[in-house]
Amino acid sequence: MAQHWKILLLVACVTIVMTAAYEKSDIASARIESCRGCSLNRLPEVKSFIMEDAPKYERLEVKFISGADPELILLDSNDRELERLLLSRLSRSECNDLVQSKGFSKKITNSEF
Repeated sequence: MAQHWKILLLVACVTIVMTAAYEKSDIASARIESCRGCSLNRLPEVKSFIMEDAPKYERLEVKFISGADPELILLDSNDRELERLLLSRLSRSECNDLVQSKGFSKKITNSEF
């Protein structure tokens, strides 16, 4: 029985290390995957972030997938997935804070020159 718990603990530790085994500098781009309606309509804050704010960020694309829960997917320079972060429990402000905390900045528009 003790051996079983040791194996479970080892698997849990490896999983934690693998999910957090990247640095902010490893993030090259990101993608938001979400349905266009369905569950997104029940999340007005997240919907506002995805439809109005997300397109304003450099290196961040939005991809609409039927039935998909809203997630931020962090990618490395080879488009390999580093991490998936569920957005459905966040406010619009928290979504913006999350994206900025991962190193993304808003595009500079002509009116800002």
